[in-house]
Amino acid sequence: MQKRKLGKSNLEVSALGLGCMGLSFGYGPAVDKQQGIALIRAAVERGVTFFDTAEVYGPFTNEELVGEALAPFRKQVVIATKFGFKLDSNGRQAGMDSRPEHIKQVAEASLKRLKIDTIDLFYQHRVDPAVPIEDVAGAVKDLIQEGKVKHFGLSEPGAKTIRRAHAVLPVTAVQSEYSLWTRGPEAEVLPTLEELGIGFVPFSPLGKGFLTGKMNEQTSFNKSDFRNSLPRFKPEALKANQTLVELLGKVAERKKATPAQIALAWLLAQKPWIVPIPGTTKLNRLEENLEAANVELTPDDLGEITSAASKITVQGARYPEHLERTTGL
Repeated sequence: MQKRKLGKSNLEVSALGLGCMGLSFGYGPAVDKQQGIALIRAAVERGVTFFDTAEVYGPFTNEELVGEALAPFRKQVVIATKFGFKLDSNGRQAGMDSRPEHIKQVAEASLKRLKIDTIDLFYQHRVDPAVPIEDVAGAVKDLIQEGKVKHFGLSEPGAKTIRRAHAVLPVTAVQSEYSLWTRGPEAEVLPTLEELGIGFVPFSPLGKGFLTGKMNEQTSFNKSDFRNSLPRFKPEALKANQTLVELLGKVAERKKATPAQIALAWLLAQKPWIVPIPGTTKLNRLEENLEAANVELTPDDLGEITSAASKITVQGARYPEHLERTTGL
């Protein structure tokens, strides 16, 4: 697996990481623990060195799973986790909390669950409007000075927030949803990251599974799958958005690849400091995703995809309006 550096930082990771959330949370029932450990270790064996989790995935159980799975490989992997949500007594998200004292409590708890001495990359999971980003950066700076965190990241921030945070503490990576059907970061975020030398980590790079070409308007999800609540996964939107999958399928056929591989290869080709983190619970899908790093798209291929995609209007909002800025998924 090729390596990439996240921006100007010295943090080098595999060109594709593994988003671990779906093993415990979000996409239906959690996988069996041993199955989850086996999948994460299979990723390590295939060259993946970058693993993404968060305290709210589960909550807590995903960090524990990642910690146990990666314990034998600690020196060769980079583990990213996140802070920034308030959890009620049932472990449900109950708003945001990026107060400096809370950030420090979360760091201590995450270190224990992950069985590590230092968090490689600590993201603010969502921007908290009640806490100045300078205070957030200052708290992470303290943790870095104490040796408990190595790198600072932000998830789903706007360009102004990135600049303000970066002025206090260099931001190593920004994580936001980015794929051929969610292209919001292209307008302001990506140019800001390029200017400041910050890496970019697209989550849901396969459109929460849609860009694999395995869904249509008949697709139904487990009742605990959060896609049931997303406008973009309503039957009429799934039907309308098939044109995007057809485009990927056309290129995939020519390249002897799959739609998922083309979607990931397109992301990798955008910038050398972009590291997508597709998630999966299945070994064959993991192998398929990782093979995307070997798919070479020519300038003509990229031009064709970008041009055709720009003519397609994606139907359905990414999240329901009340969740757009607050969800940790």
